[in-house]
Amino acid sequence: MNFRILLAMSVLASICRADEPAYKPLFPKDGPPEGWIIRHWADVANPAVGAPAWMVKDGVLTSAGDRGCWFLSEKEYGDFELEYEFRLGPQGNSGFAFRAPDKGDPAFDGMEMQMADFRYNPQAKDSELTGGIYRAIAPKQQVYKPEEWNTVSFSVTGTRLKVVMNGVLIQDTDLAEHEEEISDHKGNIVPKIKDRPRKGRIGFQNLSRAGGQVEIRNAKIRVLDK
Repeated sequence: MNFRILLAMSVLASICRADEPAYKPLFPKDGPPEGWIIRHWADVANPAVGAPAWMVKDGVLTSAGDRGCWFLSEKEYGDFELEYEFRLGPQGNSGFAFRAPDKGDPAFDGMEMQMADFRYNPQAKDSELTGGIYRAIAPKQQVYKPEEWNTVSFSVTGTRLKVVMNGVLIQDTDLAEHEEEISDHKGNIVPKIKDRPRKGRIGFQNLSRAGGQVEIRNAKIRVLDK
């Protein structure tokens, strides 16, 4: 292959990379993040109970005050890639919400990838453990590291979901194929995964006990919505 062809291919590859959306930090500065709201853990149409707070300090997002809330973006996302690290205490219970509507429970009206320490609920089913799409899709394997930083690479495009945690592919599935019957904490049947929204808010949950609040760092997102 001659030099001119190689040069043309290199230029074309550079143009393609330039057209790709860039990753942007979710929480670019210390203090209370702008563009985010705190809502009730079971119905985000309602304000949170008590006085929970979310704050970024030294680049790490964490919650304080009363447990039982969602920290949600005001902006909605459909297709995106997200990378972040998280750490939980022994009684830590959090989750990552995606495509969540502005009312109802993100775990059942949108979707939630669970992030919880084993010790929070020793009777938890596989789909209720870290990396599971809550009560619906169990991770391929359990790779959560207690009280250590865990890395997440999360991608949802159309109905294709992929999650890599700590370097291991734990979710690779077509959401449109999931017709499992799912019930909420009160035993009510909720929408099947295949029928959940294709766009909505993202965010993190605090249901931790005994100071096990989630910590999030190095969170960055690449929006793929057209």
